[in-house]
Amino acid sequence: MIVNMELQMMGDWVRNLPGEPPKAANHNAVGDARLERRSAVSQAINLRREVERFEARWPKPTPGETEISGITWAQLERQLADLADSPIKSDMARDLVSATRKMARFKPPEMVLREILCLASTILDESFQPDLELNSREGPADMP
Repeated sequence: MIVNMELQMMGDWVRNLPGEPPKAANHNAVGDARLERRSAVSQAINLRREVERFEARWPKPTPGETEISGITWAQLERQLADLADSPIKSDMARDLVSATRKMARFKPPEMVLREILCLASTILDESFQPDLELNSREGPADMP
């Protein structure tokens, strides 16, 4: 219950952000921490705009519509990994699902569904074969 309230409050916070982040008075005096905060605010503003565009394009479901049964993120990850045609794509499924899961709380369910469909499309695309060497140089997509 408390988690849902926090998520709702966070969603309201993201929706109520100003259109543009405030400009720094003295750009040379801006420290790394301040730049990181400005970057985070810019990302939140961009996310808000993305959600607004999506919601403007797709109406909310009418009350009484039948919903899809819930699945867990682990089940989604497992199924995407199983659909992959290579071990690297199977490993990639974990990072893709993790990134999607982290942002899902700020997006409408239909928008998350769309992203999941895009993940499946990427995993199933036989012409897409990620470079094993490039993937090994990058770290995992997990964030603290």
